[in-house]
Amino acid sequence: MLDVKTLTGLLQTNRAVPRAITYLEGESVSRTVTFSDLHERALGILYHLQRMGMGPGDKLILLLGDNEQFIDGFWAAVMGGIIPVPVAVGISDEHRQKLFRIAGLLGEPFLYTERRALERLAAFAAQSGLSGRFERLRARAFFADDLEDISRPGEVHTARPEEVALIQFSSGSTSEPKGVVLTHANILANARAATEVAGFTEKDISLSWMPLTHDMGLIGFHLFMFANRVHAHLMPTDLFIRRPLLWLQFASRIRATILCSPNFGYKHYLRALGERPVEGLDLSGVRLIFNGAEPISAPLCEQFLERLAPARLARTAMYPVYGLAEASLAVSFPPPGAPLRRIAVNRQRLGVGDAVEQVDPGARESVQLIGEGRALPYCSVRIADEEDRPLPEERVGHLHIRGENVTQGYYENPDANAAAFSADGWLRTGDLALVHGGELYLCGRAKEIIFVNGQNHYPHDLESVLQRIEGLELGKVAAAAARRPGEDLERLVLFVLHRGALEEFVPLAAAAARLVNEQTGLEVVDVVPVKRIPKTTSGKMQRYLLAQSYADGQFDGELEELAALRDAQRGAGCATRGQIEAMLKTVCEAALGGRRVDVHDNLFELGASSLKLIEIHEQIEREYPGQIDLTELFDFPTIAELARHLQGKLAVAA
Repeated sequence: MLDVKTLTGLLQTNRAVPRAITYLEGESVSRTVTFSDLHERALGILYHLQRMGMGPGDKLILLLGDNEQFIDGFWAAVMGGIIPVPVAVGISDEHRQKLFRIAGLLGEPFLYTERRALERLAAFAAQSGLSGRFERLRARAFFADDLEDISRPGEVHTARPEEVALIQFSSGSTSEPKGVVLTHANILANARAATEVAGFTEKDISLSWMPLTHDMGLIGFHLFMFANRVHAHLMPTDLFIRRPLLWLQFASRIRATILCSPNFGYKHYLRALGERPVEGLDLSGVRLIFNGAEPISAPLCEQFLERLAPARLARTAMYPVYGLAEASLAVSFPPPGAPLRRIAVNRQRLGVGDAVEQVDPGARESVQLIGEGRALPYCSVRIADEEDRPLPEERVGHLHIRGENVTQGYYENPDANAAAFSADGWLRTGDLALVHGGELYLCGRAKEIIFVNGQNHYPHDLESVLQRIEGLELGKVAAAAARRPGEDLERLVLFVLHRGALEEFVPLAAAAARLVNEQTGLEVVDVVPVKRIPKTTSGKMQRYLLAQSYADGQFDGELEELAALRDAQRGAGCATRGQIEAMLKTVCEAALGGRRVDVHDNLFELGASSLKLIEIHEQIEREYPGQIDLTELFDFPTIAELARHLQGKLAVAA
């Protein structure tokens, strides 16, 4: 890796190197940008940013769905000492609300976006009483689609290692998003450490579909690769969601050596692959597939490796790692080429201070934990008890980190900083872990964060959304992630205090699932009626006890009865009317795993998460190109409504 002190120096040093980034936009559509061109374009964009009045220390929100525009804008900001703040565009109102929350925290930020994205923000602001805040943001907006002349270079800021290079806000939808402040020194220390262990070289070829608003996408698979002059290939996240099989087709075609995905990505790929044979793929060049960003499923790793074995994917390629934004990205890596290390432990004995109890992998109380390696250079880890005292190996405790790659704190958030750091300067990650055989094994979360699709969400945010339903004030509903024995992914489950008849609960459950789906884009797998919500003596909700009871099957009887009641209330449903309704019904039922969908069913009540909406939209786009925008699925959430809307559009076009 290059011996540079700042990201500014990194781009300047690399500009003369004959290397490139390739943007894969479709099955046969790509664009390659040399390092020299990237440097020239960044300076050309910087000229326009500086003309708008941006200078060192100013914050620039990057709200861009296009990877190439994002990378150009990111480097333009870095070269001018302007602090980039990546924010996901998203498709739900909660994503748009989050943008306004972040803008409010930053004070008077600038915005780098596209006109279409700003139009959607304007519509949301008008509906939400945020027009004043929107107008202030619009006045400081720069549009990527207005760029024509970038021939004049901006003035480069000479950065210092200790200067802020990036503010990474927590992923997912949070009522109080926290901005992780990372310096040039933090990021480059992590890049050096990752390189020393994983052995990145100029001979590597990387491919990533992770969003650039995520630390694995931006830092791991752009900055780490760029620092090592790796030929990086970036695939749009929504392209992977719509056509997941393209991911490994691309990998085979470009002879990729380094890939990545969180847990859900492997599941999504295997679901699309189905039972068809693996043909035409040669993955023999892949040496590392980074697996991180959410809890890792050992059975899913095995299933993925087994299914891709005919493509000559090495069993030692799966590379489970641990990291978080507060560490710039990476905390621990295993040795490259090592087999998966796992232990089966009693999941009832994973509390702070518990001694590890290994059990038979087939036992009901068994859960398999994956080894995620040792701490990287320049970073230290420890396992601690409730009083921040170190615990020995084979004991479960709070995972703490410190080192050159670790943030010094959250942006303008003294309360969060006080809670995050111990008295002796260690950062509390919020995760529970143990050390076994010198390696780190993640056990769960002390903070009740819900991981879905590689993003983290906070239970109290989802519970706050549900307050809009009469009778569901805080304290009467709990959101938690649960994984049944043998399942690969965690499921979002809502637990609602209800002491009446189950017949009365059916419409309440439907309304709760629909509201969370509509507002956050998350799939609610089950809404469970409970007689009580367990709490500590101080009144704090014990969501983990509800999740444990759900995983143990204690609510299965009520859930089966509710399913029967829903089917009875829906009856046979209405017959589809016309070709469009029939097509939409087929598409929706396929996306929802073969579940029967009535034309008047609200898709959000049935669990239409953001990923499933993208699948549905992709199929509609194939039948009726350019007629339906993805966001219109929120406006017309039933098959009947969407069919009428589409029919009207077709009539106008005709």
